[in-house]
Amino acid sequence: MSEMVFQTNLERKIIENEEFLNKAESLLPVLNESYITPIQLVEVLPNKKKIHGWEVRSRDSVEQLSKMDFGKGDQVILDFGEHLVGYVTINITPVGSPPDAPLHLKLTFGEMPIEVAEDFSTYNGVISSGWLQEEVVHMDILPGILKLERRYSFRYMKVEVLATSPKYKVQFQKVVCKNVSSADLTAVSKLEHADEMLQRMDQVSIKTLVDCMQEVFEDGPKRDRRLWLGDLRLQALANYATVKNNDLVKRCLYLFAGTPDDQGRLAANLFIQPSVIADDTYFIDYSLFFMDTLVDYFHETNDLVTLTDLWSIAFKQIENSLQFLDSNYLFKGEGFFAFIDWAEGLHKETATQGILIYVMKKALSVAHLVNKSHKLLLEETIPLLVEASKKYLWDSEKQLFVSGPTKQISYASQVWMVLAGVLSAQKAKETLEKLPSTDAIEPATPYMYHHLVEAYLVAGDRESALDRMKTYWGGMLEDGADTFWELYNPKNKSFSPYGHHLINSYCHAWSCTPTYLIRKYNM
Repeated sequence: MSEMVFQTNLERKIIENEEFLNKAESLLPVLNESYITPIQLVEVLPNKKKIHGWEVRSRDSVEQLSKMDFGKGDQVILDFGEHLVGYVTINITPVGSPPDAPLHLKLTFGEMPIEVAEDFSTYNGVISSGWLQEEVVHMDILPGILKLERRYSFRYMKVEVLATSPKYKVQFQKVVCKNVSSADLTAVSKLEHADEMLQRMDQVSIKTLVDCMQEVFEDGPKRDRRLWLGDLRLQALANYATVKNNDLVKRCLYLFAGTPDDQGRLAANLFIQPSVIADDTYFIDYSLFFMDTLVDYFHETNDLVTLTDLWSIAFKQIENSLQFLDSNYLFKGEGFFAFIDWAEGLHKETATQGILIYVMKKALSVAHLVNKSHKLLLEETIPLLVEASKKYLWDSEKQLFVSGPTKQISYASQVWMVLAGVLSAQKAKETLEKLPSTDAIEPATPYMYHHLVEAYLVAGDRESALDRMKTYWGGMLEDGADTFWELYNPKNKSFSPYGHHLINSYCHAWSCTPTYLIRKYNM
């Protein structure tokens, strides 16, 4: 299992910018609602050939549900036919004698079959079991309508009757989910692709994005339900290619810009309720991506007001990052923390160096519009960073970039140097071609796989890009994904950096980018 790092920065002080937070509040979206009912009753059975060892089989038509009586110990699993994010209502009617005791129910929600198959008491991961989706309720008055106040992210719902009394049973007359999203699908241009897998990949990507679009771009509607900067950057790209809710991107940018700490740092993520709260976790790569997301937003909208408003706080992230460089213009392993990927044992210095160059070049593309002194600083510093990368991080014998004291070779190091334009397109292509024949640390998440695929495309290797997409996201499709997952390792399908795959998110923002890649690069 990869090491989990929990950061705490209890001494930091948040300096709220009320003007920016008010602008963000003015952009609060109205959630679109649709009402979805289950399509069938199912059973979940062991099958070692299926992912996580479980498969779903049809049991009865959904029309049979209202005719079925449920007493103590009875249960039913409902399949809604698609991934949903919303609020469940159940009409419940007693059968037999007048109810002489409360109805005691347990409801379990699953994005995947395993979540309604395995007992949550078996969970022993490092993330709180509070994220496991279940609810135990009592109903004192029957007949009645059970309205769950908590929002759930699911396709399957298991209803268990923990207790009635010997005198009565119950029937579930109507079950409905109020599905919510701030996305408007009418804005999406239809894609007619000759390749059926890419067509399906595009659709599932959009569904993943839409279900994560709530009052902000959430990283996952099951877990963590937060606004993460790394996820936001990728969601914004997919959004521009599809649903085009650019005001939601703008809202998220202002939320981050409104909550820096006293060092000008932007937190890696924000909590949105009960009020906007900056988490005490700081990733140098995520903070840099605020500039990247801002520049992408400007290129998409030509909104010079927002670019000008947020430029100073965006540039501050670059200035903060430069403080971690040594006299050779290199990141060292101490003093900074970057996410990059969940790959176990990954040395992150070289990938972070590439990200800094990449973001500074992005900033330079618009700096002339907002700040000439910053433009000069970028023009002077970028060549020094590129030269240092070639001089100290490039292994001329291996013809690959290395990272850390062990001179580790990883996909992440090569990918970010390619995306940063440190190598020519031909040299970038040759570098990426070498990786499969080495013992390089491989990507562990869809987040890193996105960057790998885009690096192939930037290097002009369309064939490798397609192959990776079909192996990776196509593998998820073949394993039953109707939204793309937070984590997927084709060689170890139970992989979780959290210690247990029950807690993994199976609708996750950083996995939604195939639609962007397919549409932008005409794949």
